[in-house]
Amino acid sequence: MENNQPVVIAVDAMGGDHAPDSVIAGIKLALDNNKADHIDVKYLIFGDEEKVMPLIKKYGISSDYYSFVHTTGYIASDEKPSVAVRTGRDSSLWKAIESVKHNEASAIVSSGNTGALMALSKIILGTMPGIHRPALASIMPNRIGEHVMLDLGANTECDTRNLVEFAVMGEAYARAVLKREKPSIGILNIGSEEIKGREELREAAQILRESDYASQFKGFVESDDLGKGSVDVFVSDGFSGNIALKAVEGTARLMIGLLKDFIKQSFLAKLGAVFFIPVMKAMKKKMNPGNYNGAMLVGLKGISIKSHGGADAYGFSRALRVAYNAVQNDLRGYIATQIEKIKLLTDTEQKSDK
Repeated sequence: MENNQPVVIAVDAMGGDHAPDSVIAGIKLALDNNKADHIDVKYLIFGDEEKVMPLIKKYGISSDYYSFVHTTGYIASDEKPSVAVRTGRDSSLWKAIESVKHNEASAIVSSGNTGALMALSKIILGTMPGIHRPALASIMPNRIGEHVMLDLGANTECDTRNLVEFAVMGEAYARAVLKREKPSIGILNIGSEEIKGREELREAAQILRESDYASQFKGFVESDDLGKGSVDVFVSDGFSGNIALKAVEGTARLMIGLLKDFIKQSFLAKLGAVFFIPVMKAMKKKMNPGNYNGAMLVGLKGISIKSHGGADAYGFSRALRVAYNAVQNDLRGYIATQIEKIKLLTDTEQKSDK
């Protein structure tokens, strides 16, 4: 993409618990941040004109920074993916994803139905050669920095091959985003011992131990390793990964809430809090889930970003920045290149056929 051309990001304005208000407010906040950071982005917004256009006017978004496409339908948060595939062609989500396929936009962002986003992205954009299932990957904080975790909810059930693919894609994602030269990899399990866990976990671990990733693979890791940052890439099926993600987010809110409650309990606590304010602000910023909103469906032929369904304007603006960074860093191309370089997937397929 030439430097004088803006990055175009498609937005599903109708997806999410607080849509379209939180989405349009998020676009406004993102535009303010874009100006401050001197980056050029234009948003291609899909949604119901009667509901969306008044909000665009309310937040004072200039027509220089967006284009709007009216859509007659939207996909509800509780709609089954199979239903969305059959009946969702006129929805804001379908049309937004389709704009990436037709090169009208470089990425799509939605706070809507995760299953529908996964299914439609896979059907419309297609998967990379050698990848059976895309996975939701995101950056998460820990005590020593940040790590990548996948899958965060796109695939509730995964076999051995899926887990190995996730490890490969997660490793490439960590190289590109976290700038780690040789990211360490761990599989989330109920214990660190090799005999623990389901068969597909043990088989995936064995394949990684015998692959080109042997020096990077650190074996099984447990939930408490997420906070420690024991590895750079945490691999999980989507069921366990989503539970872990929400547990981390809930713990962050709990800690911040407890601190506020304790401060209110006495005058001395309030007095001491005056000196503790800088630390509390830094802690709140580090633990704020909104800072890490925006998970990428890795393994697709296009960039598809999932924002948390309950994201507020700030959280959605962060997801939009994730989309921009993914385009600028050519994450899709980088992951594809890494997959092409290795023989691991072929080896995995051969092992699974025996």
